[in-house]
Amino acid sequence: MHIPENYLSPSTCAVMTVAMVPVWIHAVRKVKEEIPKEKMPALGIGAAFSFLGMMFNIPMPGGTTGHAVGGTLIACMLGPNAACLSVSVALILQALLFGDGGILAIGANCFNMAFVLPYLGYAIYSAIAKRVPDTKGKLIGAAVGSYVGINAAALCAAIEFGIQPYLFTNAAGEALYCPYPLSVSIPAMMLGHITIFGLAEMIFTTAILAFVLKTSPGMVREETNTSRKPVIVLMLALIAAVPLGLLAEGTAWGEWATEEIAEVVSRGQALGYTPAGMANGWSLESMMPDYTMAGLPDVAAYILSAIIGVAIVVILFRIVTAAMKSKVSFD
Repeated sequence: MHIPENYLSPSTCAVMTVAMVPVWIHAVRKVKEEIPKEKMPALGIGAAFSFLGMMFNIPMPGGTTGHAVGGTLIACMLGPNAACLSVSVALILQALLFGDGGILAIGANCFNMAFVLPYLGYAIYSAIAKRVPDTKGKLIGAAVGSYVGINAAALCAAIEFGIQPYLFTNAAGEALYCPYPLSVSIPAMMLGHITIFGLAEMIFTTAILAFVLKTSPGMVREETNTSRKPVIVLMLALIAAVPLGLLAEGTAWGEWATEEIAEVVSRGQALGYTPAGMANGWSLESMMPDYTMAGLPDVAAYILSAIIGVAIVVILFRIVTAAMKSKVSFD
């Protein structure tokens, strides 16, 4: 679901980024009101879970892959505003350091996965949890909310892909950016998410939420403080297991490299050309493209990428917490 560089026109990217700015501003303001300072590091843990969840690629018949996002999981634990910030940080880090998602497309990717997914997922979770008592209601709500949330995010991405060939073409009628119209992008994106990827999001969300509720209820906003050690152990276990994501062969739909897209077969026919906007678009070489590093085996590089990503998001939110405390002490 990560929209790569140059699949969307610069103007589309600009519109999506502008749309996200008030969302980020709102989320920051609400998190300051809703999350006690001592719980701010939990946003880093939430971002780490999202980052790791997106590294577990899942294969689907036909050669495509997908992954969980974890936005509803974080929203269930800390609220949708915290989830928006945590997932946004994870997505920005993936784009900047690992080339997973385009830098220009950060606004679009955050709109889909850090806005639509967690806010919608949380609304459904909250409605069910209020009507079904105790932990059962929370888990049912999380399952349904996460499934609907990730499918809504996938639909938004499909629409963003699919409108490109209607809006941006050259004199010969060839698409300048994503070449697949809505009649192709929506079925292609939604088939995997309605089935396998939506199920994966449900399992990822409910399994981790159940673990947190049982072992570290202090991670959940309304619960009392408890030890976070079990959650840290779970995170380390996920880091050790991320090479399982390498077992999925193929590329997620809509995430092909520029040099691949001319040969991609859709509806029994290869595209046959590389859209000019993609071939000549802006790009930035990432430090560890696709979670690889020169001289390292793929498994080692994948684990190292997970460690780096988790460390950065956890440290970042700890720095934010320290800055908030320092500010209070000077007042």
